[in-house]
Amino acid sequence: MSKQKTRDTQIEVELRRALFAAGLRYRVHRRPVKSVRREADIVFTSAKVAVFVDGCFWHGCPEHATWPKNNAEFWRTKIETNRRRDLDTDAKLADAGWLSVRVWEHESAATAAARVHEVVLGRRPR
Repeated sequence: MSKQKTRDTQIEVELRRALFAAGLRYRVHRRPVKSVRREADIVFTSAKVAVFVDGCFWHGCPEHATWPKNNAEFWRTKIETNRRRDLDTDAKLADAGWLSVRVWEHESAATAAARVHEVVLGRRPR
């Protein structure tokens, strides 16, 4: 597990490139709310949008999740704990006025970027 990339994954880099090309500027790997110990992959501070790029295995993607047969109980607990933490993170950020956007690793970077772009433009202060 220590060899798994936790930042700058391929989909994350492609998504950032697409967002930058669309004219959006952002922060990378920051805590949206300082009092919440959770780091977002991409943060739009003025729009209060936090983007999380979730891996299909680690976050239990409904389309691509696999349940390992070896050490099954450990992995089921681990993945379900990750899912609960994701929901808790979304709730804590929402309470602070932020919007969480979840992007699955299997999504096209262009499709995800279009979705994020629309959300960010809709939430920017006028």
